[in-house]
Amino acid sequence: MAEGSLRAVANSTSQTNDPFQILNALPHPVIVIAPDGNFSFANSDAEIFFSAGASYLSRRRLKEFVPADSPLFSLIDQVRNTGSRISEYRVELSSPRLGGERLVDLYVSALPEERDHVVVMILPRSIADKMDRQLTHRSAARSVTGLASMLAHEIRNPLSGISGAAQLLESSASDEDRILTRLIQEESERIGKLVDRMEVFSDQRPIERSAVNIHSVLEHVKTLGRSGFARNIKISEIYDPSLPSVLANRDQLIQVFLNLVKNASEAVAHMPDGEIRLVTAFRPGIRLSVPGSRNRVTLPLEFSVEDNGPGVPDDIKENIFDPFITTKPSGTGLGLALVAKIVGDHGGVIECDSQPGHTVFRILMPAWSESMNDSSSVIGGAF
Repeated sequence: MAEGSLRAVANSTSQTNDPFQILNALPHPVIVIAPDGNFSFANSDAEIFFSAGASYLSRRRLKEFVPADSPLFSLIDQVRNTGSRISEYRVELSSPRLGGERLVDLYVSALPEERDHVVVMILPRSIADKMDRQLTHRSAARSVTGLASMLAHEIRNPLSGISGAAQLLESSASDEDRILTRLIQEESERIGKLVDRMEVFSDQRPIERSAVNIHSVLEHVKTLGRSGFARNIKISEIYDPSLPSVLANRDQLIQVFLNLVKNASEAVAHMPDGEIRLVTAFRPGIRLSVPGSRNRVTLPLEFSVEDNGPGVPDDIKENIFDPFITTKPSGTGLGLALVAKIVGDHGGVIECDSQPGHTVFRILMPAWSESMNDSSSVIGGAF
């Protein structure tokens, strides 16, 4: 394959037999590496994977994006020497250029007519791993559901009695003792609010869903943030204006993104260059079963909340959506657990990718269509 093929991709014709058009239609990154280690070709998904355009990649070597000790280079050398096809699973491609947790499957092969040029197809494992983690998150949420139901009954009634008794004592208490009775009331109210938040997990009522414009939801959340907790923080948007509506409950989506934006604002609050980015994009290729429907639906809509804060600590990264997991001194650890529950109840997927200086909470959800009008209600927690 001649050098400059990357430029040819950008200028490829619309003929149906155009190989560049076919490769660009593949839902996975595909690259061709020349004998000198330079990129000789990259399809559209490869540009996304490497976060670089075709013209930029055509002037760069693979070693600028992947660590020199990566197994990928030994695979490429082996293919060049033997001419065989090689598959390698669960290969780590993390680097400062690519970001953390880039676990992929690799399929490496030589070009038939130019064996020194090697084709590499990259299958990110993030989607498969997300599915596994979603099952774990939902299992944890279901365990909290039973606990919440028990606590609501066993705690709320005696708590009300304690608060009422403190109010009665306050009327006849001295100034010194009145401080203690108010403390009892305040702590009772705090425990009551915690029980209320946990009780949300046991809510099994049907979710009323309809066509929702995600950009109107994000703009509403942004307005709320700028008038309060994110008043002095830069919030930028990278929207795909062509996105269709999402099949969701608008109020619950606001709750999800308000929680994520609030967490992001707290992460960058003390940074002079702190920034939050709201991103929407179309990502076809993922299919899942949705509760309340016999059909499998695609999750092509991707919504992200990004920040340039210090990142999520490694010791809680894998369990960040589990209940009671938090880094905040006064946090309850229920906010992200509730976010995961709401997204799961909508048949969606949420994932967190984080490293120092760049944290992304990414949500994949189904698009709305006319055929969904008859099944716009979903039983919460069934997914």
